[in-house]
Amino acid sequence: MFNNNTPSYILRYFNRVGLGESVKMMLTVANVEWIEENPKWPEEKSKQPFGHLPVLIEKNTDGKADFVICESGCIERYLARRYGLLPANFQQAALQEQARDQMSDVLKAFISHLFAEGEEDILASWRSFNEILDIVIFVQTKLLRANGNTGRFFGKNLSYADIVIYAVYKIITIGWIKNKPDIVDILKPKLTPELLKLISTVEFNPQLARYTTNSISLVAVLTM
Repeated sequence: MFNNNTPSYILRYFNRVGLGESVKMMLTVANVEWIEENPKWPEEKSKQPFGHLPVLIEKNTDGKADFVICESGCIERYLARRYGLLPANFQQAALQEQARDQMSDVLKAFISHLFAEGEEDILASWRSFNEILDIVIFVQTKLLRANGNTGRFFGKNLSYADIVIYAVYKIITIGWIKNKPDIVDILKPKLTPELLKLISTVEFNPQLARYTTNSISLVAVLTM
């Protein structure tokens, strides 16, 4: 049941697993009213604030568009702060944002590899992706152990860091699988038990039930 005193949202993104994934998860956890629009592309490209997606439109309680924001990281942080997924303490919040940006580096390196041209660039970009991924997995595993291996990066409750890191692993393994069909087989041996527990804990969180029932299961993909 939605609260009539809270805004509603429209998320514009492509009909695929991608940069809108974390936003969908946060809107679900926030338990607010929202819908997804899949603009025709590139026909509707010029109608977007900066010509790309995702775009989030926040409507006030009268149903009028009150606030429009784009850039996935910016949308994430706005929703995380608004709906309590980031702590009020600046230092604690910064640690979660740092974890997100480290994962963003992994995604950027992976996409760079997918679009690399020429044998030399393909090999170099693949090495770069694996180097960054291995470092980030090491850091993430250390964080999870420091938090008692609860399947959470920070504290006892679902957090911004939990959601966005889960989402990026999902983007890499499911969102781009057509471009890199063997990515799941490559990634699975690298993921530590601690990270697999995080992925499972996030996916089976009751707050995300509306999201997970309509989405491809990352847990299922990684345990096939």
